[in-house]
Amino acid sequence: MIELENVSHSYGGSDLLCDMSLRLAPASFHFLTGPSGAGKTTFLKICYAELQPSQGRMRLFGADLAGLDRDGVARMRRRIGVVHQDCRFLDHLPLSENITLPLMAAGRDIAAEERNLSELMTWVGLKAQAGALPPQLSGGERQRAALARAVILSPDVILADEPTGNVDWEMSLRILQLLIELNRMGKTILIATHDLNLIRAAKTQVAARVLRIKDRQLHLAGADL
Repeated sequence: MIELENVSHSYGGSDLLCDMSLRLAPASFHFLTGPSGAGKTTFLKICYAELQPSQGRMRLFGADLAGLDRDGVARMRRRIGVVHQDCRFLDHLPLSENITLPLMAAGRDIAAEERNLSELMTWVGLKAQAGALPPQLSGGERQRAALARAVILSPDVILADEPTGNVDWEMSLRILQLLIELNRMGKTILIATHDLNLIRAAKTQVAARVLRIKDRQLHLAGADL
């Protein structure tokens, strides 16, 4: 799926992350932890090729990233769904149209996807909000909408950056359950979070591997989590 081999990323002459190796296998479930500013968001951006490694080797679905042109990278990125921490939407468009934006970007026929969209919005519990504008949504609704938008293209991998950071515990568990359901459907999941309780809740249901960024490097977290 996604493979990093001795990858480093530098900015302004300084290493932000260094010597990272990881393989996200099909249908695996991972958490990424670390203190604020450790580089979790940067690491996710490397995983979906928004940022390029300054050193090391990276493969997306078996293809060496260094050998891909711009169109090739774009094709690979369509197989990765991303739930961003800030959940940005176009406020003048209803929720249903915001969720289908990736379909438009991929040149897909939105009318032909109407049934899938309806099923997806039902799955995240937002069918009644299909015509609502983003400013009318609660924090939990925005997070579930962000997840729906991330999976509209049926990606193989879902990367989520603090998807429960701005919601209460009950909604956190609801969002976690949606991600667990995606994993049981065969999707690879990587969640960046600082919430250890969320990780503990997940580990009662899935075999989740916990990674930690510390001192600019990636480590396998201990069993104390």
